[in-house]
Amino acid sequence: MKLSDLADNPGARKKRMRIGRGIGSGKGKTGGRGGKGQTARTGVRIKGFEGGQMPLHRRLPKRGFNNIFRLDFNEVNLGRVQTAIDAGKLDAKAVIDAEALVKAGVLRRVKDGVRLLGSGEIKAKVAFEVHGASKSAIAAVEKAGGSVKVLAPPKDEGEAA
Repeated sequence: MKLSDLADNPGARKKRMRIGRGIGSGKGKTGGRGGKGQTARTGVRIKGFEGGQMPLHRRLPKRGFNNIFRLDFNEVNLGRVQTAIDAGKLDAKAVIDAEALVKAGVLRRVKDGVRLLGSGEIKAKVAFEVHGASKSAIAAVEKAGGSVKVLAPPKDEGEAA
């Protein structure tokens, strides 16, 4: 076999159609754009236009709303905190709050607070001050001998909305 014998599989590569190159090419004159008018022009989009009929996106009902009082928490897993302690970025003896986590590089910025989640395991005895914590996270921290102080007021479960 020689280098000159190498070839791609037949039909694997296809030449692109050169449009607008005369009537004999079969793609001349209008260049595949049909007749005259708005759609033959460049930079025109009639997305969602249905010829004057009420468009689908306006026929369907609106749903849902955005709650302006919703808090956006940073979620932190116990495993991430433990790796930061092992790396020496967090001091296990000091209270761990949002500012300490940002300073250690675990979080980028403090949003509306920190919520502690229970994925991973924590071995160090640590005191947390966070705005929220899952039940599994609180159980894991207390099992390791630490404490969790939740700063946000707890929601009453029996309250009717």
